[in-house]
Amino acid sequence: MTGDEPVADEAAGDGIEYGIEEQPPLGESMVLGVQHYLTMVGANIAVPLILAGAMEMPPDVTARFVGTFFVVSGIATLAQTTFGNRYPIVQGAPFSMLAPALAIVGVVTAGGVTGQPSWEAALLQLQGAIIVASIAEVAMGYFGLVGRLRRYLSPVVIAPTIALIGLSLFGAPQITAANQSWWLLGLTLGLILLFSQYLDVKHRAFRLYPVILALVIAWAVAAALSVSGVIGGGHPGFVDLGRVADTRPLLPIYPFQWGIPQMTTAFVIGMFAGVLASIVESIGDYYAVANITGSGAPSGKRINHGIGMEGLMNVFSGVMGTAGSTSYSENIGAIGLTGVASRYVVQIGAVIMLFVGFVGYFGQLIATIPDPIVGGLFIAMFGQIVAVGISNLRHVDLDSSRNTFVVGFALFVGLAIPAYMGNFASPIAFRQAVGLEPAIDSLVAAIGVGGTAAAAPIEAAAQAVVDTIYIIGSTGMAVGGLAALVLDNTIPGSRAERGLAAWDRITEDEAEFDSFWDRWVRTETRSDD
Repeated sequence: MTGDEPVADEAAGDGIEYGIEEQPPLGESMVLGVQHYLTMVGANIAVPLILAGAMEMPPDVTARFVGTFFVVSGIATLAQTTFGNRYPIVQGAPFSMLAPALAIVGVVTAGGVTGQPSWEAALLQLQGAIIVASIAEVAMGYFGLVGRLRRYLSPVVIAPTIALIGLSLFGAPQITAANQSWWLLGLTLGLILLFSQYLDVKHRAFRLYPVILALVIAWAVAAALSVSGVIGGGHPGFVDLGRVADTRPLLPIYPFQWGIPQMTTAFVIGMFAGVLASIVESIGDYYAVANITGSGAPSGKRINHGIGMEGLMNVFSGVMGTAGSTSYSENIGAIGLTGVASRYVVQIGAVIMLFVGFVGYFGQLIATIPDPIVGGLFIAMFGQIVAVGISNLRHVDLDSSRNTFVVGFALFVGLAIPAYMGNFASPIAFRQAVGLEPAIDSLVAAIGVGGTAAAAPIEAAAQAVVDTIYIIGSTGMAVGGLAALVLDNTIPGSRAERGLAAWDRITEDEAEFDSFWDRWVRTETRSDD
């Protein structure tokens, strides 16, 4: 194709049941909103559980920790959909910031900062790093630095970036675990396919609720087999209902609940690398949700407000005591499966999650969903995201060798480099592999710097660079997106060839996006005049 498409990108939104601005009835919206959240519940629980395990957090504190993530997710989603980019995207715990978070936890619990190998010390350092690093994200968004990148983003860049969001999780343990329960995963996936692809024309409920129907049925089967003793405690499909009864009914969740955050420069720099990876992923998500709903590609103004609000909510998450917040790709996959893109639905779901985050029983009940069921959800939803990414190539000239090279190269390195980084358990292990300490010693000796104190800034700077390489290199969409960005903007190619001419016609105008300030503050000011 050569970019002679019509102005409106209507084909992408053909299967949408409820558009972004539409409001289904309240009762229906509540069910649909919960469904949106159930698609990302596995990831939103996985992040706090991974961190809690690394910090050796007590079980009673872990339940409260998980509940806090849901409270933050609800508030962040409401803020983003109301005051931020106003896309129907759920906000939740970011995997892109997990690597630096685990590095901080590893150093602190080993006594590297406070000398106290406790979860409290690690969590306070983690909070401080997130708060400070996210302030920079706020500035990048609201000062327009991120939006200015849009002129360099063509479909040749966006297509592999979005595709890698889905492809990066093909090796998720919920899918590839050695002891996988393939019958339970297959049951979940088969039900989703049955409802969303084969029976969607038979009844409207199958079209709207394929995920929640599949999850409830698969969970009920696993729970029944667990209670009857057919599935034992060591089986990946085992549902431990006893854990739910042992939980506190209400969890006290409030700002600075673990104490006052602490700031360490090296940790802040490492966390900022995670923030950068999160920004790249979020931009890909914005383009994906616009594409899947048939909307125009996001303007620079919308991108700026989205990233700025993500930064503010990351600061808020640090204040509340979690590990960050970012846009969730699972939710976008759910839009593709269900056709429900209503902002109102996502907001209703966010309110529900905000309140149930305080209920201990809810967190433990959700935690009983077996990994094979979550794996079935992942396969259906992330496959959808891969297809959304590839569909952006309809705007470009696929007979162009430069385009096929850029896309293929970006996809390959976006899978290969994170696979290589997977050989190292943490940034600390990566530092050792690259021989950082001997290199620093040689550099210090060469320039004649004397004393440990004088060499400390050099060591901190070198560690920051290596940690940044590790964190970004561990994030597939960041690697592939950056590779495509550089190649697409340096290898000669016409605007029509790169798809920019076609994209210009479907990209929303800056004036089309009304921020909260435009819709409320300026409107009230004009009416007063």
